[in-house]
Amino acid sequence: LKDTAHPTAPDRPFAAAMARMLAGLTGLTLLAFAAASAGNEAEDKWLHGQVQVQQHSHEEVARTATSHSISLQRQLYRSKQTHKAGTRIVHKTAYYGMVQVGTPRQSFSVVFDTGSGNLMLPSTYCQTRACTMHRRFNRKASTTAQDIEADGTPSRKGAPRDQITVTFGTGEISGVFIQDDVCIGNLCSNLRFVGATDETEDPFSSFNFDGVLGLALPQMAQGPEFSVMDRLLASKSLKQPLFSVFLSDSDMESSEITFGDTKPEHMASEMFWEPVSRDTGYWQVQIADITISNKRQNLCSNCQVAVDTGTSQLAGPTDVINDLAKRLDVQADCSNYHNLPKLGFVMGDHVLNLLPQDYVDKGPDGCQVSLMPLDVPPPNGPLFIFGDPFLRKYYTAYDRDSRRVGFAQAKHMGMPVEELLVSLNGAGEVRRAPLEEPSTNPIFLAKSARK
Repeated sequence: LKDTAHPTAPDRPFAAAMARMLAGLTGLTLLAFAAASAGNEAEDKWLHGQVQVQQHSHEEVARTATSHSISLQRQLYRSKQTHKAGTRIVHKTAYYGMVQVGTPRQSFSVVFDTGSGNLMLPSTYCQTRACTMHRRFNRKASTTAQDIEADGTPSRKGAPRDQITVTFGTGEISGVFIQDDVCIGNLCSNLRFVGATDETEDPFSSFNFDGVLGLALPQMAQGPEFSVMDRLLASKSLKQPLFSVFLSDSDMESSEITFGDTKPEHMASEMFWEPVSRDTGYWQVQIADITISNKRQNLCSNCQVAVDTGTSQLAGPTDVINDLAKRLDVQADCSNYHNLPKLGFVMGDHVLNLLPQDYVDKGPDGCQVSLMPLDVPPPNGPLFIFGDPFLRKYYTAYDRDSRRVGFAQAKHMGMPVEELLVSLNGAGEVRRAPLEEPSTNPIFLAKSARK
């Protein structure tokens, strides 16, 4: 995957972490390996690829801490997925919203992606169809833009530029480094980002959105000056050091991402929090087991899950998925579709359930478990990826200061609330003092018994 025409830049911490994470697999980083490991299209994970840097500020404006929500549009599309059993059509969804870059402002649609760390946009330097069919950043039209190298130093006029190459399963993006003002609604910061100079036709011409804005943890960014959240936190722009994501499951309501706050109106349950469990750069937490109809299956006692707003599927370890497929017994002709059970994942003292429509791909070709095979070795695996199907069911929040992920059952307009988020011991268990030794302080063990 290396471009041997130029030496690579000094290694970045996140690149080293990802290399360790994916040792022995496909060699791709930033979750592009999900598509490669399944032998299918890369468009699902175009947002995550192998980053190779080839070598050859503005002051923040003081502002009042606030929060801001960005409405997200939804794109429905179909793609082919190749497996050992053959090729099938998979139904997918992408969610994207608007950001503004430069002076005067240039608008772009981006996926707000918790699985990558940098802002990447097509630039007018790129003349491939995948770029020209989208809005492109015109660096010459912005009076505040600066051409920079990978380390942030100003580019020398006429000298070769540092480049970054992001490789995916079936395509790649190459680009140069730029620094300019970036605004998410009324939240503005001066940011370093990647302006694409080349994009392959497959898969990038399939998408309505222009680029990606990475919201992973700092290890995933090229540096703190490339991370939108790092810049917003440094300028104390946010009411709270977090962002939250609500994804709609119909056209009756809008999806949105909120920077600086959570919104109770999107919650059908209380939010609970789980700590980030690995220093990979992903919003990754631990799951204790998998359930079917709220019964533990003893399938995955020490699995990890990365919550990823940049992928449209669910993915997990091949052996676990194959075992699950046998236990769920989804009939290819969909004859038992309406009788299929809930599929749940145990986090702490809670079970987060999915319904058949969330884990089964149902279409003209029949029914099939829609979890994509993905094998990541310990210590960072076994790893599941929770993409859009999960995120439509659960409202999530991402706390940068405390390094934790919040989960609440999502409340959808016009939809009855079905209990999906289940406590393992209900309201809790009470242990009372023995009758022969009355106590004035009975001990309550709320959410302490684990089956």
